[in-house]
Amino acid sequence: MTSGPLEALENDYADIRDEVRKLCAEFPGEYWRKLDRESAYPTEFVKTLSDAGYLAALIPEEFGGSGLPLSAGAAILEEIQHCGGNAGACHAQMYIMGALLRHGNDEQKKKYLPKIASGELRLQAFGVTEPTSGTDTTSLKTFAEKKGDKYIVNGQKIWTSRAEHSDLMLLLARTTPKDQVEKKTDGLSVFLVDMRKALADGGMTIRPIRAMMNHSTTEVFFDNMEIPAENLVGEEGKGFRYILSGMNAERVLIASECIGDAKWFIEKARDYSSERVVFGRPIGANQGIQFPIARAYAQMRAAELMVYHAAHLFEQGERAGAEANMAKMLSAEASWAAAEACVQTLGGFAFAEEYDVERKFRETRLYQVAPISTNLILAFLGQHVLGMPRSY
Repeated sequence: MTSGPLEALENDYADIRDEVRKLCAEFPGEYWRKLDRESAYPTEFVKTLSDAGYLAALIPEEFGGSGLPLSAGAAILEEIQHCGGNAGACHAQMYIMGALLRHGNDEQKKKYLPKIASGELRLQAFGVTEPTSGTDTTSLKTFAEKKGDKYIVNGQKIWTSRAEHSDLMLLLARTTPKDQVEKKTDGLSVFLVDMRKALADGGMTIRPIRAMMNHSTTEVFFDNMEIPAENLVGEEGKGFRYILSGMNAERVLIASECIGDAKWFIEKARDYSSERVVFGRPIGANQGIQFPIARAYAQMRAAELMVYHAAHLFEQGERAGAEANMAKMLSAEASWAAAEACVQTLGGFAFAEEYDVERKFRETRLYQVAPISTNLILAFLGQHVLGMPRSY
């Protein structure tokens, strides 16, 4: 009998995948192209996904979710990408809610998780990155000062995707200045922000950023924004470890999207190369066309195994940092290799909007950089896995 990641690979949530494919068939390439042209949010798609319960897949049944493991969430997101869609419009909800689930108190979980599970509330915004600190999270400057029964927040976040389409934000802010803590990772706290109230009160301002891909990304400004003290998640000053605990899940889920992208590109290239006849035969018969596609397929399959392995470790409660990071890096590289092969195969047609290749090409390039740069993953592996000197 097989076990662990191979068992997951064999089971592979076939029923869930079939249902997701049926759902995605209602949102063909034309739907995504129109949104891309207009920089619009896929409201109908997200609602359909929510109504079907897929965005609540990882929320425990006691709070109205399906209580499925991480690998099931990965299968859902992978299939959306595989069908030509873009799960980036809603994927954050799967990993953001983990901080609330693992570290929130009973009252917070009972108040918010059922409404998130039903789709009544959207938890899509993740306020971490700042213009001056980037991935140096411990150097962020957004500060939350406690005054009585509330916190007063001032600062700025950037690359906060879906802020205009979310009801709640998970916010990471300093509650103790960096120069007053023993460890730079101390003094950071996590808050659940009611964005509707913050916007109405004038404490929050959202400014959209036009970007290479349609991720509805923004920068967010906090000007004496008030947060009730009861919205602090976990203990004050322990927020950095709360965020870290969800990053492995994030890496696995993003990696699964890259696998879905790679499968889409490979199939697009395979089909076109089999049908396109030049000089009297299909171009797929030429090794110059065939080999890059085959190599991309091999890369995708290898990366896919690492995704399953990382998900399995996470589900077993084992340390999965190295595996989750490798899964994300290898999957992002596999999707990019598949994208390159697809563009080269389709030639000029790859640049025509109607083929969807140029849109997916732009979208999948993001994952070389986000949610973490490939170089930082290599630095992590060098230092923490191989025992080499710290490089940053």
